[in-house]
Amino acid sequence: MINTETIVALATPSGAGAIAVIRLSGKNSIAIVSAIFQSVSGKNIASQKTHTLHLGTIVDGSKVFDQVLVSIFKNPNSYTGEDVIEISCHGSVFIQQQIIQLLIRKGCRMAQAGEFTLRAFLNGKLDLSQAEAVADLISSDNEASHQIAMQQMRGGFSNEISKLREELLNFASLIELELDFAEEDVAFADRSQFTDLVTRIEFVLKRLIDSFAVGNVIKNGIPVAIVGEPNVGKSTLLNALLNEERAIVSEIAGTTRDTIEDELVIDGIGFRFIDTAGIRETKDVVESIGIKKTFEKIEQAQVVLILVDGCRMMVDGLATVKIEIEKIRNQYPLKPIVIIINKQDLILNENHLKISQELTTDNHQLATLFISAKNKTGIDELKNTLLSFVNTGALRNNETIVTNSRHYDSLLKALEEIQKVKFGLQSNLPSDLMAIDIRQALYYFGEITGEVTNDELLGNIFANFCIGK
Repeated sequence: MINTETIVALATPSGAGAIAVIRLSGKNSIAIVSAIFQSVSGKNIASQKTHTLHLGTIVDGSKVFDQVLVSIFKNPNSYTGEDVIEISCHGSVFIQQQIIQLLIRKGCRMAQAGEFTLRAFLNGKLDLSQAEAVADLISSDNEASHQIAMQQMRGGFSNEISKLREELLNFASLIELELDFAEEDVAFADRSQFTDLVTRIEFVLKRLIDSFAVGNVIKNGIPVAIVGEPNVGKSTLLNALLNEERAIVSEIAGTTRDTIEDELVIDGIGFRFIDTAGIRETKDVVESIGIKKTFEKIEQAQVVLILVDGCRMMVDGLATVKIEIEKIRNQYPLKPIVIIINKQDLILNENHLKISQELTTDNHQLATLFISAKNKTGIDELKNTLLSFVNTGALRNNETIVTNSRHYDSLLKALEEIQKVKFGLQSNLPSDLMAIDIRQALYYFGEITGEVTNDELLGNIFANFCIGK
């Protein structure tokens, strides 16, 4: 797949700005830019050292396009491992396009999505998991996802997998050697050491697989549904969490007829709050559609906040509230539910404990909080409760966390093969049978880091990148 063409693309976001960066990569990139660049000092950039900057103008004959700054990165000491040039020009969209079109006329072609990073992978500057971490880093929108992407891009995950693969490969070589001397009945691989290795690999794989639950949440955010009867303060709660007037607040029941979503980062973890239509019996067709969507959003949510009007509850009693809670509890038994009693300022403090006990009796998956959405009291406690649903211990300890579903799938398959090897060792299976499972485990390890790959896989991965990266 290695392509010798020189590619070009805008490396900064499209649109007008103070400056724009146009990136080239390929064996002719320096020669192409030399032909259209006039240095203010009269230097020929083709003879300049790598990692140097040069001020001058981009010209085409007598036509001057812009005054620019040219950065030179010569192979192999560049991002792609090829000769790379970056042209920093003024951020006019017209200037950007004029320079790019000029470069194409001089012999470049437009880069495809992720082609710079693909070349970095093909030239051995990054392995596949590090290349994928580049895309995660670009899309990271909170501290936790940024931290994980940086750790993976620096090779934390790759190093852990590569080390396991190397150790397994060493033993695989010994097993294969035994097959060559099968008639002599010679054992080259120490079975007790091999058992210890397989057990350790199994432990590491299980830890990495378990980390995906946290990694997926951190990468994509936690969807949180805010549900309850009409006019209990769901929209007011959303506004209080976001600290802005995001949802319409009205005393008229049924104001929210569609779901309203917005995101909030709490201590580096992204939460996606969904304000839903109030759940009640209604003949209004539009409101009925909104209520149907409410249950769809509850299905998608990882945490459900059931909001209750404290004043109404004190008048109607707890029985009605418990029935509504049980409806959701029975329909979604595995989802964490937080019962939020709104208008706490109108409820006597001595009633708080009694209400909490009655609502959460014999159900440890339920939590009860008292807040005043209008006065924004109890909001910090709610945020802390939401954080408790995310196991951030691995993140705090800087452990490797898996966020990529492709990696997760390969780890599951590798674990299955390792467990077959472990069974083979315990059952004293012949070396030739174990060798098959070992090869498969090595294959799945290689899928993660890119030792094993194909054009279709690479196409799927890099198609999700932005052009210019």
